[in-house]
Amino acid sequence: MRLATIRTAAGTRAVRVDETTATETGEADLRALLARPDWRAHAEAAAGPSHAVAGLDYAPLVPSPEKIICVGLNYRDHVLEMGNELPAYPTVFAKYAPALIGAYDEIELPTVSEQVDYEAELTIVIGQPVRHADDAAAEAAIAGYTVLNDVSVRDYQNRTKQFLQGKTFEHSTPLGPVLVTPDELPAGGWAISSTLDGEVMQSSSTDQLVFGAIELVKYLSVIVTLNPGDVIATGTPGGVGHARKPPRYLTDGAEIVVAVEGIGECRNVCRSAK
Repeated sequence: MRLATIRTAAGTRAVRVDETTATETGEADLRALLARPDWRAHAEAAAGPSHAVAGLDYAPLVPSPEKIICVGLNYRDHVLEMGNELPAYPTVFAKYAPALIGAYDEIELPTVSEQVDYEAELTIVIGQPVRHADDAAAEAAIAGYTVLNDVSVRDYQNRTKQFLQGKTFEHSTPLGPVLVTPDELPAGGWAISSTLDGEVMQSSSTDQLVFGAIELVKYLSVIVTLNPGDVIATGTPGGVGHARKPPRYLTDGAEIVVAVEGIGECRNVCRSAK
């Protein structure tokens, strides 16, 4: 099953996305839908107003999650290109909801930096509360997967050892377009990529993850209760602009596409903030 949050004339709505139509479930957004213990059966039986898939206006998949947890240095190829050693534990930082935009919205480039980078990321969405998870509980807590572009303002990120200030600029982070439930995805690694103005920048597989989805849910659930709608971005593979020689950053008018096989893509034009 595929689920999304779309914008309509009456506000945002959670929808089940089928091949040609998207059917409203009755909730305002995906977080509200996932808060229902019966969210899967409720979404499968949804029979609300329908919309043509071709004309959907995607909001951020979860417009206002309780938590946006990000994991850095989590692809073997990216860790090595940045000159680091493989970590013993996940590197964890956060974003705030005002950073999020829809999968096809414009990325706002801040006026204070010319070092804005792209990062294609497989992203977990939590579907039920979980704390101190074992493998089975962690797997059961994953509602599905989506795509996030962890747009990073590198000079701000590198001002200190803490990543957050370079990771949560407003209107910078595409999330979506859809959540895909795990039963729709094949076992094994999924291709992950980014393409900037038609040129492939990142091309890898999620089997390069140092810490996989279940490991991350287990680890993070020891720290804090993970709740429905929480978003966990799992890290990015090699090929980021900051590591290139010379560096390759996002500029006004550039189009950046980040994609995960079987899930979808975020396709965004960059615009300088006014």
